[in-house]
Amino acid sequence: MGLTDDELHTSNGRQAQIVSGLDRPLKTKPLGEQPRAVRRQAMAVILANVGVLSTGMTLALPTVTLDQLKDVTEPVHLNGTQASWFASVNALAAPLGGLLSGVLLDKIGRKRTLVVLNILTIVAWILLATASQTDSHSFFWQLIVSRFILGIGMGLASAPPGVYAAEISVPRTRGSLILGTSISVAGGITILYGIGYFIRDDFRLIALICCGYQLVALLCVLPLPESHCWLLAKKRVAEAKKSLNYFRGLDKSPHITHPQVLEEFQVLQKSLQLRDAEEKASFLRSLRLPEVHKPLLILMSLFAFQQLTGIFVVIVYAVQISEEAGISIDPFMCALLIGLARLLTTCPMGYVLEAWGRRRAGIISTLGMGACMFLLAGHSWSSLLRDVPYLPVVSIVGFIVLSTLGLYTLPFFMISELFPQKVRGPASGLTVAVGMFISFLCLKTFPDLKAAIGMSQCFVFFGVMALLAMLFIYWALPETRRRTLLEIEEQFRSGKRRAPAEVEMQEVFVRKPEQ
Repeated sequence: MGLTDDELHTSNGRQAQIVSGLDRPLKTKPLGEQPRAVRRQAMAVILANVGVLSTGMTLALPTVTLDQLKDVTEPVHLNGTQASWFASVNALAAPLGGLLSGVLLDKIGRKRTLVVLNILTIVAWILLATASQTDSHSFFWQLIVSRFILGIGMGLASAPPGVYAAEISVPRTRGSLILGTSISVAGGITILYGIGYFIRDDFRLIALICCGYQLVALLCVLPLPESHCWLLAKKRVAEAKKSLNYFRGLDKSPHITHPQVLEEFQVLQKSLQLRDAEEKASFLRSLRLPEVHKPLLILMSLFAFQQLTGIFVVIVYAVQISEEAGISIDPFMCALLIGLARLLTTCPMGYVLEAWGRRRAGIISTLGMGACMFLLAGHSWSSLLRDVPYLPVVSIVGFIVLSTLGLYTLPFFMISELFPQKVRGPASGLTVAVGMFISFLCLKTFPDLKAAIGMSQCFVFFGVMALLAMLFIYWALPETRRRTLLEIEEQFRSGKRRAPAEVEMQEVFVRKPEQ
């Protein structure tokens, strides 16, 4: 039985009060942002990125193995030139992986591309672990082939997890999920630095440990649902509906009944139909379009600055640079601190990029990186700076932290945001290929550059490049925070900036609940 009006007014001896605003509709989170959907999106992205740790391990491997590989007391060892090839050949191979990822993403899908990645890296780690122990010639070439395949894996790993995360997520969660790739790379670097700290004289054991991990990563990829965007583009409509339902927190059904999910599916389907109706243009012809060539040039330039500021040089030669910079602590411990600093800084980057925006994070990052490099250079010139305790350690770790806040993370982060759907695969692959080729040039020439001009002058060069990168970000990089992928594409096409839209669906516009 209900209470009468009089009983309501006198219940508990208190006078009832009128509260305003109760007539407004209850605000609820869009379906894709509710806990069940977010958990599914996050778990899928985590599993997709487990194998990406191999990229970080590949980058960090020279740091923890070069001392043993160059040791003349070993039965087989590398000379200086061979060691520089060992450190850099993976970056030469990475462009092939980047181009391969562009083809595979469109041909076999996001999930199967990740399977190929893990199988390739398993083969590479086996080759490294079984390198000849008696023949120096065979030893060198087996190491090079192993590193070359790992480099292909690096390029192959750069785009697929980010593209997958962007396609299954919604705008409010997209930033944090895309960041999974950068966290995985940072985690791989840190893990291998940690392994190298304890295992300093057995690179074969290190390779076996990495191989075992990669087998686990392959098993993690197998249960992943394919991206509904790719499935729909391939006319596999029933599977696309199952995938979309799953990532929006519903049952994995080939029928869509929820109005929000149905609207998202219909708009995405209509968008793909319109693109199919257009004249089929090759990727080269698509380069004429402003929404394709503008982000391509921006991201290639961003990757170039990323490499020229010495970010990957510090990762690959961490122990050697620590020794040259005059650091008094164990250089392997310094390398481990560098890895931990990068990992701990990468984890909250989803929040940082959403709070600061991409441009502000990039500007703060590059300005701080330049300051750290100039401090490292000044340490060898100024007696005043030499008297500052632990300045080289603080400067190197600070450089890593500040690079992670922007310039290290942004190119990989934004590669999944800036390209339109119709060219996302090949454009992402080409961008990674160019970035990795520049990385190869930097890593291969760094030992010769250091010998020619000295370590301090190298620090100055990296600092100047960081300041130039800051100017580039200020003038050229668009802000993508809280914009849908279609809004970003339209901005490049029209050249006009629109206010960020608070929308629910990725790549679609939907009605917002009444306020």
